[in-house]
Formats: sequence, C-alpha cells, structure tokens
Amino acid sequence: MRILQLLLVTLMSFGITWSGVHAEETKVKDNEKKLEIPNSVLDISKDNTYPNPSQDVPYLQPSELSQELIDSSNVKIENPKLIKIFNESNISPSPVAIGYRATIYLGQWPLSYESSETSVNWEYQKINTNYTDNRGGKMPQQIHYRQEAQKNIKGGLTSKVENAEDVKEMMMLKAMDKTKLPLSFQTIVGAGTKKDQVYNVPVKKLGYLYAYTPAVSEKGKVTYGEVYLVLKGKNVKIVVKNVTSQGIGAWIPVQDHVSFLYTASDRPR
Repeated sequence: MRILQLLLVTLMSFGITWSGVHAEETKVKDNEKKLEIPNSVLDISKDNTYPNPSQDVPYLQPSELSQELIDSSNVKIENPKLIKIFNESNISPSPVAIGYRATIYLGQWPLSYESSETSVNWEYQKINTNYTDNRGGKMPQQIHYRQEAQKNIKGGLTSKVENAEDVKEMMMLKAMDKTKLPLSFQTIVGAGTKKDQVYNVPVKKLGYLYAYTPAVSEKGKVTYGEVYLVLKGKNVKIVVKNVTSQGIGAWIPVQDHVSFLYTASDRPR
C-alpha cells in the first residue's frame, strides 16, 4: 500500500494522467505498388449474402507527446495499443518535479513487427463446387457460381506467441500496406452468393467450377521488450529492457474475394 501511495504521489507531481480511450486515427499510408489480382479472382462484396464487417485497420497517428516518447525509446515502437496509451497520457512539467527521479514499469509488450515475406495463395481454402452434366446433351450448356452453403474461413498465427491479438494487428497492418487487399482473420461467404459470369460446358462433358477463398501468407519477426517510463527532473523518456525477437507467420484471408477454377471432364470427379 505504501508503494502504491508513493507511485501516485510521483505521478501527480509530474502532472501525469491516464485518461479515457480516445485517439486520432488515419488511414494506412499508400507507399507500395498495388498487387495485381488474377482475372480468375472476383470481388463478391456486392453479391455476398453475408455482410462482412469492414476490416480497414486504421494507422494510429501518435500525438506530439507520443512521438516524443517513441523517438526517445532505444527500441522501435509500432504497437498501436501501446501508442494509444501514450496518446491517452498527459505530462505537464511542474516546479516541484525538479530533482525527482522515477522509473515506472508499463509492462512487457510486443513492440514492433518486421515483415520479411508477403505472398498470396489465391486458392487457400476451397469453399464450393458447382457442376453440370452435359454428357447426354446435344448443345453446350452453361454453368455459373452459386454458393451452396455458408462458409466461415479463418486465418491465424502459425505459432503461439504472447499478446497474440496485438501481434495479429501489427501483422495485418503490414500485410494490408504491402498488398492493398481487404484482409481479415475471419471472413464469411453466405449461402446463395452468386456471380453472373458463365462458363461453357461442352457436349459429352462434365463441367466443374471450383471456388476458393484467397489468403495472404505473412512472415517476419516480432520484437518484445519490457517498457519503462523514466522521469528525471523535467525530462521524460521511454526505456526498453530485456529485448527479445521471435519469428512468426500468419495466414490472413482476403475478405469478399473468390478465386475460380473451371475444368471440363469426361468422367465424374
């Protein structure tokens, strides 16, 4: 109890407050060339019978104070949740702060994510098969996409890490920035979703139209560290100790996009 009282007095003497959840947000910076999407991949956002929520993760803009704290750190800091904490803080120099020294432990955090490889598997998960039997027909028939059953496609990290949700958010931000694709760790294709694009099934053939959900494979490393707020007189800075790095990968589905593969066969598949 005595330690808590001393900590509160120290914080008040420096004019430090931690306020409610409010932060300025901006869109992800567009500094990469847009990925070329194959012709076999179609956008179903207007056709999907299940309305997926938007997953446009905004880039959290640091406040002036937050930027000063980030710049003072000995280790790169990108974690949006940690930046939000900095944004919610207020430090006002006080005459009584002269001569004060304090080190405040803010916890162990995933600080940043560095991407080493980003690629797209356009046939990540098969979600539907439409077929037409024209073996007894005398004229070509047509087949088009219609989703037979609702499909829930989930991505995720390839290994267990601490603070997984923070890591996933940083990885998705980097993947969205590099691919310019609408990404989400979970997306749903509703039953009855269809496209008008048609595929011709020749006479004496079976036509199969396979539908897949694409996903981005994101690989890199995440850096962890113990974060301390160090106050000395009127100066304040961030010091990170016990820094570690860990390799990590993730599969992140592309939201409201379907990849199609059509084939004609003499025999049932």
